Amino acid sequence: MDPHPRSERMLTVDQLTSAIQAGEIDSVVLAFTDMQGRLQGKVIHGRFFLDTVLGHGTEGCNYLLAVDTDMNTVDGYAMSSWETGYGDMVFDLDLDTIRRLPYREGTVMIQSDLSFTSGGPVQVAPRSILKAQAARAAARGMRAFSGTELEFIIYNDSFEDAGLKHYRDLVPANQYNVDYSILGSLRVEPLLRDIRNAMYQAGMIVESAKGECNFGQHEIAFKYDDVVVTADNHSVYKLSAKEMASQRGQSVTFMAKPNQREGSSCHIHMSLRSDDGGLVFWDEAGNQRTPLYDHFIAGVLATMREFTLFYAPNINSYKRFSEGSFAPTAVAWGLDNRTCSVRLVGHGSSARLENRLPGADANPYLALAAMLAGGLYGVENELELPPRMDGNAYLSDAEHVPATMKEARDLFAGSAIAREVFGDEVVEHYTHYADVELAQFNAAVTDWEVRRGFERH
Repeated sequence: MDPHPRSERMLTVDQLTSAIQAGEIDSVVLAFTDMQGRLQGKVIHGRFFLDTVLGHGTEGCNYLLAVDTDMNTVDGYAMSSWETGYGDMVFDLDLDTIRRLPYREGTVMIQSDLSFTSGGPVQVAPRSILKAQAARAAARGMRAFSGTELEFIIYNDSFEDAGLKHYRDLVPANQYNVDYSILGSLRVEPLLRDIRNAMYQAGMIVESAKGECNFGQHEIAFKYDDVVVTADNHSVYKLSAKEMASQRGQSVTFMAKPNQREGSSCHIHMSLRSDDGGLVFWDEAGNQRTPLYDHFIAGVLATMREFTLFYAPNINSYKRFSEGSFAPTAVAWGLDNRTCSVRLVGHGSSARLENRLPGADANPYLALAAMLAGGLYGVENELELPPRMDGNAYLSDAEHVPATMKEARDLFAGSAIAREVFGDEVVEHYTHYADVELAQFNAAVTDWEVRRGFERH
C-alpha cells in the first residue's frame, strides 16, 4: 500500500484504484489553477482513468493560460496564439493530491502541474511559479509554511438569479454586521457546517468559522501547511464553497469589494522552518526574533509595491484599499497592529508574519509566491528591517501600496527584482494579463457613469 503523503483522509493510488474497481468512484476530476485562480480541467470516467490516463496522461489546450476572465482568447501572449496554432499542454498529475469531493457522489479530484508537449514545465503556470519559490527556500535548507484566511459573502440568491438581477439588490444571508456573532454564524450554519465537514473529509484540517463585518460575510479557517499544500487546499475550498452554495440555491462571492461595505480579504500567514523542522524565525535562548526573520520581513516590505499585482490581480481589488477599512494602505510592519500591511504575531514556534494586503480574489499560488519570493530576497540580500510602526499606520507618512491596477502593473513590469526572482517570461506574461484587464475595463461603460451622466451631463 502506498504511504499517505498528506492526510490519512486523502487517497493513495492503490486506494483510488480499488475504489474505482469496486464502483465507489466513477468520476475523476483532473484540475489545474489558471491565471485567474480558477480550477480548470476535465472530468474523466473512472475506468478510463485507470486504463489510460493514469499511465499515459492527458492534455489540454494551452490557451487556458492565455485567456481573459470570460475565457476569450486574446492576442499578445508568447506561449499561446493563433500564429502558434494553440497547441496542447500536458497535465502532470500530482498523485499526492488525490482527494474525495464529498459533496459530489463518486467523485475525486487530482491537481496537476503543466508541461509542454515538447517537454519542459510551463513556467508561467501559477503552481509552477510557487514551486519555483519553494525550491529557492529548499536550496537554503528551509521549508515555507503558510495559512490563508479567506473571506466570502453568502447570498440567498442562486448564481443564476444573481446574474438575471445583474448582481444588484441581492439578499445577503445576514442582514447586519455579524463579526464574531454566534447567532449570525448559526443562522447560516447549514451551509458553513457542510463546507467544514466536506473539507475535512477532503483532507484538510479545519479550524473554525466566524462571521465578519459585511452583511452575509464569513470566514472558515484551516490549519497552516506547506505553501504548495496550502495553495492546493485553498483552490479546492474556494471551488467547493461555490458548488455547495449552488446546491442549496445560494451563491457566494470572493470578490475583493462587491459593494460599498467592508471588502473580503485573504490574509496570508507565513513562516520558515529548517529542513529538520527547527526554528529559523525565533531565537529561543534570547526569546526574540532572529536576524533571518527580520531580513525576511524587510524583503516582503521592500517588494510589496512591486509585487502588488500578484496580491491584487483585478481592477476591483484596489477598491478594497481604503483608510480605516482593515485593508492596508501603508507599507509598514507592526507588532499585532492591524493597521499595517505586515503584522507580526506569535513567538517561539508560532512566530509568523501576516500579510494583510491580498483580497479574497487573489490567486493563492501567485500571492504566496510573491510573499515567499520577497522574503527570500530580503534574506539573500540581508535587507535591514525598517523601524516598527506604532499607532495608526493609515495616518502615517509611510509609503503606500498602489491605488490602481495600472500603477501596480507599471511597478511590476519595471521591477528588476521581479525579473530576478520570477524570470522575464513570468513578468511579461502577467504584465500582459494586466494590460488585457485594463484595456477591457477602460472600454466598458459602467453603471456609475450612466447614473451620473444620463440626465445631468
